[in-house]
Amino acid sequence: MYREHLQTWDDAARQAHQAARFDALAARLRRDNAFYGEAWAALPKDGVTYRHLHGLPFTTKRQLLADQQAHPPFGRNLTQPPRDYSRIHQTSGTTGVPLRVLDTPESWDWWGECWRYVLDAAGVTADDRVMLAFSFGPFIGFWAAQHAVGRLGALLVPGGGMSSPQRLAAIRQLGVTVLVCTPSYALHLGSEARGQGLDPQRDLPVRITLHAGEPGASVPATRARIEALWGAQCFDHTGASEVGAHGFSCMARSGIHINEAEFIAEIVDPETGEPVAEGGAGELVLTNLGRSAFPVVRYRAGDLVQAAPRGSCACGRSWLLLAGGILGRIDDMVCIRGVNVFPAAFQDIFNGLPGIGEHRITAYRQGELDELHVEYVAEAPDDRRPAIANLIRERLGIRVSLQQRLPGDLPHFELKAQRFFDRRGDGWRPEAG
Repeated sequence: MYREHLQTWDDAARQAHQAARFDALAARLRRDNAFYGEAWAALPKDGVTYRHLHGLPFTTKRQLLADQQAHPPFGRNLTQPPRDYSRIHQTSGTTGVPLRVLDTPESWDWWGECWRYVLDAAGVTADDRVMLAFSFGPFIGFWAAQHAVGRLGALLVPGGGMSSPQRLAAIRQLGVTVLVCTPSYALHLGSEARGQGLDPQRDLPVRITLHAGEPGASVPATRARIEALWGAQCFDHTGASEVGAHGFSCMARSGIHINEAEFIAEIVDPETGEPVAEGGAGELVLTNLGRSAFPVVRYRAGDLVQAAPRGSCACGRSWLLLAGGILGRIDDMVCIRGVNVFPAAFQDIFNGLPGIGEHRITAYRQGELDELHVEYVAEAPDDRRPAIANLIRERLGIRVSLQQRLPGDLPHFELKAQRFFDRRGDGWRPEAG
């Protein structure tokens, strides 16, 4: 276990470590960071320490975006002069204007260090050959994984700029043992292999699949489907451009561990901002401790999570465990006829059904009522639509209209999948059939 003494510490050791790191970070931010200097201006001079952490204001993506728009191009959340920064990435922008995120060489090494925990927990070693199957654009994606794989000493196989057939050929010819991509793309790539007459379990040497970019790899049905397709162990990872690589699944794969050596995690009520009761579900709030160049303090991640009891994971780690990983996005929740629905819940349903591929969910308004229309791809036409509709009603407590599609009718995704569309305000209606 990488840095085992940190991953198995007790509460006192964790709090002492986090207090020392946070106090040093806060002193620097108050002195050198204009964004936090302004946010904390009304606090007493000695009021920004670990023991005051839970009284500090939250940071939100909206605030960081507004700051960049008011102070272009990078905003004021920079603790060093612009010339010290060597990397720039940006958020995917699926919910609006992308946020630009900068790193110094030191903070980029910190990203690599965080990813070392991710790789180690999945069993990746220097003997592996690792393919990163994503487009190397401005979205941070798996850029930091590339850095960590290099630090580990494993052979890196870059998969950017390749088609799916080219990636499959490289996996086979180069002996790739670890596939790093989104869970959606792992399913798509495995289906592409079968379309070429390949059996991924028999013909491809992949033994580990490691996923990020979207929920799924912690969802039992999705994980089981990926593992059945590839004959490999499937692992999850959570992170964000503005926060860092903060979580990972272990060999027990009972949820997501938060890296509490590098992050302070809280779970709060999304409405009140108050801590949730032990075992309750709430919004994940994170403070990164090793990225002073672009820090976030009490950052509202927007992820719905639920903590398991500390020390309950069979792997022996004492770090916070999020049962089931990321359960959904707070801002994705949609209320349909009084029922709160998270679109990610449909992924668990469809991935548990054989012969089902992509899906798309559209909220629309019929008269005065809100409705959901769900399209799903079937490998071949069948008569399962009534049974699927009943399954959705039983699991989620809501009726939906269903439309079966054929392969190629819906897009597949290499990075973050967009499967939910809210069209209740534009008069959209599902097509007949």
